[in-house]
Amino acid sequence: MTLTVILLCALGVVLLIVFFYYCPFFLWISARVSGVRISLIQLVLMRIRQVPASVIVRAMIEAHKAGLREVTRDDLEAHYLAGGNVTRVVHALVSASKANIDLGFKMATAIDLAGRDVFQAVQMSVNPKVIDTPPVTAVAKDGIQLIAKARVTVRANIRQLVGGAGEDTVLARVGEGIVSSIGSAESHKSVLENPDSISKLVLRKGLDSGTAFEILSIDIADIDIGRNIGAALQIDQAQADKNIAQAKAEERRAMAIAREQEMKALAQEARAKVIEAECELPRAMAQAFLNGNLGVMDYYRMKNMEADTSMRQSLTGGSSSLPEIK
Repeated sequence: MTLTVILLCALGVVLLIVFFYYCPFFLWISARVSGVRISLIQLVLMRIRQVPASVIVRAMIEAHKAGLREVTRDDLEAHYLAGGNVTRVVHALVSASKANIDLGFKMATAIDLAGRDVFQAVQMSVNPKVIDTPPVTAVAKDGIQLIAKARVTVRANIRQLVGGAGEDTVLARVGEGIVSSIGSAESHKSVLENPDSISKLVLRKGLDSGTAFEILSIDIADIDIGRNIGAALQIDQAQADKNIAQAKAEERRAMAIAREQEMKALAQEARAKVIEAECELPRAMAQAFLNGNLGVMDYYRMKNMEADTSMRQSLTGGSSSLPEIK
């Protein structure tokens, strides 16, 4: 008898646990007390569909208290089953309603499913965010390098959160605008005297187009002077011109040396031919004697001419070009 009572009590406890798990009675009471109309059957069906009833009911209570009549149980369940964050969406809707921001439920769920924090976006719309840009290096027309840091004040553009570019794109566009503004300045001194000219020029470019943010202001926080890029480029150009000139001079020198060697070779060749011709002269004279083409008087006249030539060359310090006939 005692064992039977124990088993019945245990069975009753198990049934109660199963009942309260599939039928969240206290959650239903909480919803009814808060003014949210939902039935126990719907809560049981949520359990069967593996939808956390507590999350849905708390979101419905929050929306009801904030006066958001467009938020329904079916919409919240559908958004949860789609992989969205129901709690964050309802927080965003309540914050937008209190801040008088036009944000509908469909837009909020679309932003949440796109992977963006819709609640943070609403908070940024109310309280703008300040973004510090990394150091941006640019060169003015006078060749002086400037390193600028800017602070960009942005607020979220709710309508552009789906498909709009992110924070990195805004920073890249601002950096590009700063480089363009400094690069168009005639002198780095004018930039240092009027740093606000950079922000004014950048703001006129409409850099927030197609992004998820609206740029409110761009403030130049700091400008430092870097290297003299113009002078460095001139030095590099002068060194390059020097190297080119040296290369051309070396080329001309090499060509002159080659020409000189060529002329020396030609002179040696001519000298060899002269020596060869001089060697043939005695043989030609002997042959002329034998053939009778050269007489004794002709020979003496030639010797007298050689003697006269030798005397003249000795007086002038030269050497005879005719060979001595022995």
